[in-house]
Amino acid sequence: MNLIYTTAKTNEELIQILSLQQMNLKSAVSSDEMEKEGFVTVHHTLDVLTRMNNACPHIIAKDGDKVVGYALSMTSDFKDEISVLRPMFTELENVNIQNFITMGQICVAKTHRKMGIFRGLYSAMKIASYPKYDAIITEVDATNNRSLGAHYAVGFEKICTYSSLDQDWELISLKTG
Repeated sequence: MNLIYTTAKTNEELIQILSLQQMNLKSAVSSDEMEKEGFVTVHHTLDVLTRMNNACPHIIAKDGDKVVGYALSMTSDFKDEISVLRPMFTELENVNIQNFITMGQICVAKTHRKMGIFRGLYSAMKIASYPKYDAIITEVDATNNRSLGAHYAVGFEKICTYSSLDQDWELISLKTG
């Protein structure tokens, strides 16, 4: 395995992110797999993903020339572009958190799980974000126990739980410095 962490730079890397996303969407995995392996909620278009990357590059893990993991960077400029995430930004305004970058989604290929890539993606994201941002903020579906456990294991702390779209979300934060 020849694993490197870097920022997404090419259209091909963005297409590979979308392919990995498609395979792990909540709608694409069984309920058993959701419980054991987790899932992703948001489906991005190439246009939105590209514009997000231009504003703040996504962090990717590559094995050779293949993207095997990603952590999407999302500035607050995109809060109205992805409707399912708008309530998170409203909640952030309510708790008055400032100077943060949002991790819009994280995913590791099934073939590369349990190899420390999740932790590596966040480590690379912290380095890329500091000192410009004080924190990385994200939300996790409260029923996604695998993802919540992984986030808390790398140092995320709970800000609050809130309800949106008939489900509960954990809003969490990781200091970059």
